[in-house]
Amino acid sequence: MMMRDMKGRVLFLVALLMFLLASEVLILEAEGAGGECGKTPIGSAAASLSPCLGAVSNVKAKVPLACCARVGALLKTAPRCLCAVLLSPLAKQAKINPATAITIPKRCNIRNRPAGKKCGRYTLP
Repeated sequence: MMMRDMKGRVLFLVALLMFLLASEVLILEAEGAGGECGKTPIGSAAASLSPCLGAVSNVKAKVPLACCARVGALLKTAPRCLCAVLLSPLAKQAKINPATAITIPKRCNIRNRPAGKKCGRYTLP
């Protein structure tokens, strides 16, 4: 029963994220000329992190390899973008806990993660 609730919650979050992205990408496309994610709109950057949805709600959950690969690539190309995504209104609407989500780079054993840096009021592990 509990597993069914978790799957339902993850599916709901994915559906909500996709809906929000569809509505917000149109707005963010106009703003995509620069910023924390470079020319990539925050909505598109957030969508690329969709494999991480299961890992953002539970700090003990196993992080999928696809999530680790995308977070690693994002940190390599636009390190500030991860914080921008995690602290965005889109993430807040999807009820993503930034304190849990920010642990993903460490849980993925990403070597060149910005250790000791702040992401809003959260410190990267």
